[in-house]
Amino acid sequence: MKAVEFNHVNMKYNEQYVLQDINFSIKEKDFMAIIGPNGGGKSTILKIILGLLTPDDGEVKVFGRDPKHARDLMGYLPQNLSFDPQFPISVYETVLTGRYHGLFKSYKQSDEEAVIQALNDVEMQDFKDRQIGKLSGGQMQRVFIARAIVRNPKLLLMDEPMASIDPDMQSSFYKLMSQLKDEMAIVLVSHDVGAVSTHVDKIACLNRELFYHGPVEDSARGLEEIYHCPIDLISHGIPHRVLREH
Repeated sequence: MKAVEFNHVNMKYNEQYVLQDINFSIKEKDFMAIIGPNGGGKSTILKIILGLLTPDDGEVKVFGRDPKHARDLMGYLPQNLSFDPQFPISVYETVLTGRYHGLFKSYKQSDEEAVIQALNDVEMQDFKDRQIGKLSGGQMQRVFIARAIVRNPKLLLMDEPMASIDPDMQSSFYKLMSQLKDEMAIVLVSHDVGAVSTHVDKIACLNRELFYHGPVEDSARGLEEIYHCPIDLISHGIPHRVLREH
C-alpha cells in the first residue's frame, strides 16, 4: 500500500493557485524531500497530508484513507515550535505529551515504555530528566522528533527540520533519519537543496506545479526549471538571486 497518493490536486488562496494539478505518490519506507522556493506550496502539501487543509479539487489518500482519518498513522514536526523555555517540563514529560489520549484519560505503562523507546531511538535517554529549556538546539530537535515518533507512526512529516540545527549537527540528524526510515516513510520539507540531495532517496521539486518527482540522481532538470540556474550551482548552495545579479 502507498503511504501517500495525490491525484490531480489543486489548491487556491484568494483565487491564486498555490498548488496546481499535483500528482505523486510516496511508498512505505520512502525517504523523500520536498524542495522548492519559498511560497511554492511545500508546507501546504504537508498540511493537506495531515488533513489540516482540504484541496479545492483532486483526491488525497494516506494509507488508503482520507487524511483526517489517518492522523493516528502520522507523526509531525512543525517548522516553528513555540514554548516557554522556563516552563518546568522535563524531556521525558515533553515526549509523553505525544501519547496524549484526551481529557481525563491517564497515561498507561505502555505509554511510558513508548517514551523510553523513542528517547533511545534519538539517543536522548540520558537527558530524560533534564528541563527541556536547558537543552541545545540540536538536542531539543531530537526531543521533538522523539515526540513525533512516540506513537510509532508509519509516516513522519517534518517542515524545515534543519532550521534550528547548527551545521555541525546536520550529519547526526541525517544519521538518525537513515535509522528511522527502516521503520516508516519520511517526508521532509526543505529549501536547502544541496544538503538534502545528498541524503534522501527521492525528491519532489515543487513551485506551485510539480516539476519532478523521483530518484535524486534524475532530478537535475526539475531543479533547474524551478530555480532557473544550473544544478551544479544549486547543489553548491549559491542562491539564484545572486546568479541573476551577474
